[in-house]
Amino acid sequence: MSLLTVTSHARVLLIEINRPQARNALNNATLEELATLLESSAAHPDVAACVITGNSRFFAAGADLHEMAEKDLAATLSDIRPQLWARINAFPKPLIAAVNGYALGAGCELALLCDVVVAGDNALFGLPEIKLGIIPGAGGTQRLIRSVGKALASRMILTGESISAQTARQAGLVSDIYPVELCVDYALALATTVSHHAPLAVHAAKQALKQAYEVPLQAGLVQERQLFSVLAATSDRQEGISAFLEKRPAHYRGC
Repeated sequence: MSLLTVTSHARVLLIEINRPQARNALNNATLEELATLLESSAAHPDVAACVITGNSRFFAAGADLHEMAEKDLAATLSDIRPQLWARINAFPKPLIAAVNGYALGAGCELALLCDVVVAGDNALFGLPEIKLGIIPGAGGTQRLIRSVGKALASRMILTGESISAQTARQAGLVSDIYPVELCVDYALALATTVSHHAPLAVHAAKQALKQAYEVPLQAGLVQERQLFSVLAATSDRQEGISAFLEKRPAHYRGC
């Protein structure tokens, strides 16, 4: 049985985590399947963006604690899990999270890894690892503080408390909030809007945005200008400018 359900919506893939009996806990098998799917999607010209979601109650309620409990220090140090997260993070196309219900632990870390987070009005975000005698291990301490700031990130991580969708939007983690039954549809609509833009420009924009988190400002500005300059050599750039001046829709070819 597949741990993910995948449906195509024009040039957008909808990926649904499908472990309802485990509250969509992210075990290694699920992460492996997700990483492999994203890698194949990255190479597929007909896929412009992906939306990842869970169900109406659980986006993903954390890592699989049964799997974690079986690992001692040696097994933890040799675990392939960091490589799986790195493969997911390397996805070069837009990745949008549609979060309903609980996004806790690894589920919250998966949402933080996405480019845009759209939330249902019942969404809860949290990193409760401290309650288990551990800390986040898939980027939670690093990405959350960059997303919501030191004060709120420290409170969430040190207390294990969750925040609502409304607080997450105010803090900058979530871009939009919709009723639960509309959350996925709006995320798909957002991804469809992105899919209409020039593929190389979208790729460059994502690359520049990720750099903003990872390098000092001056280095980021240099990288941004380099990407801007590279796009000057593309046919899509000329098509976009010409279409705007001629007041017609642009027809991008990805070159």
